[in-house]
Parts: sequence; structure tokens; C-alpha cells
Amino acid sequence: MTGALLIVDYSNDFIADAGAMSCGAAGQALDGNILRQAEQALARQYFVFICNDEHHQGDPFDPEAALFPPHNLAGSWGAEIYGQTGAFVRRMQEQGSDRIVYVPKLRYSAFFGTPLDYLLRSRGVDELIVAGVCTDICVLHTVIAAVYEGYRVKVPADCCATIFEHGQEWALRHLRDCLNVEII
Repeated sequence: MTGALLIVDYSNDFIADAGAMSCGAAGQALDGNILRQAEQALARQYFVFICNDEHHQGDPFDPEAALFPPHNLAGSWGAEIYGQTGAFVRRMQEQGSDRIVYVPKLRYSAFFGTPLDYLLRSRGVDELIVAGVCTDICVLHTVIAAVYEGYRVKVPADCCATIFEHGQEWALRHLRDCLNVEII
């Protein structure tokens, strides 16, 4: 069996200052840490899954259309992976790495309505490391689904951030105490 790093919503629209729904400095500060996790994952022969929101302009059936302004529109700058992490992922893809997998999502959980579970199981993945934003929203929902699916899950505290006061400490404590997730 093997593992995978899930990078959740680490896109320009959620991280960059000009992003449609940016968490700003809190998310930007993660870039070097997430990059290191991605490099370590590939060095250990793990997979790296990019699990970003992907929406389409003007789609009236998009479940987030009524909740949020347009963000992570397919093919846009906002949907691109942020910073050094994004440059690394693009470089690995250009080099033909089959260990980088993109799984677009429409909801908070990277599992809901996506082939993520199938893609992980077909690669023999049993352990997940989950990084990204926001710890108390999309990371939380993704981790809950992963635990329910039977994966061993680790969350590096220095690779997640949120915009809500006390959201980070609450989410990490909830993951650890209620879901038995290892916080590293």
C-alpha cells in the first residue's frame, strides 16, 4: 500500500491577494510548507492529488453559485495552483509525472461527487496527508469523508489555514479528538 498528498483548494482565487475569495497572508504563508510536502510525497513514491473547486461561468446549477461570487472558473488564472507549489506541480506535469493527479470538485469535500475514492484505491493508496484551505471548511469536509471511507489520515498543521478567528484551532482539535486524525 502507499499514500497520497491531497492539496485542497490551494488556488490563486483562494490564496492570492487578487483572488476572488482570498484568505490572504494566512494561506500565502503555507506555500513553502505545502511545496515541501509535495516534494517529500513524490520522493516517497506517493501520489499528489490536486483537489480544487472548479466552476463554470454562469452555470445556474452549480451548487455554490448562490453562496459565493464566481471563483475557480475552469481555465482561469484564479483556478491555477498558487505560488511555488503551483510552479512545482506544473513542472512535474510537464515532465510527464504520472504521480500528479487533478480531481476537480464542486463541493467542500474532494470526495463528494468525484472519482477521488476510486482513483486512490486503484493506486493502492491507504494513507492520506491533507493540506490546503480552509482548515475548517474544505479541508475538514475532505478529511471527514476520507475517515468515513477508511483511510488513515494525517494533517500537517503548518500546511492548512483558515480565515475565521479560532477556526484553525477548532478544526484541528475536532479532527484529532473526534476523528482520530493524526495532526503532524
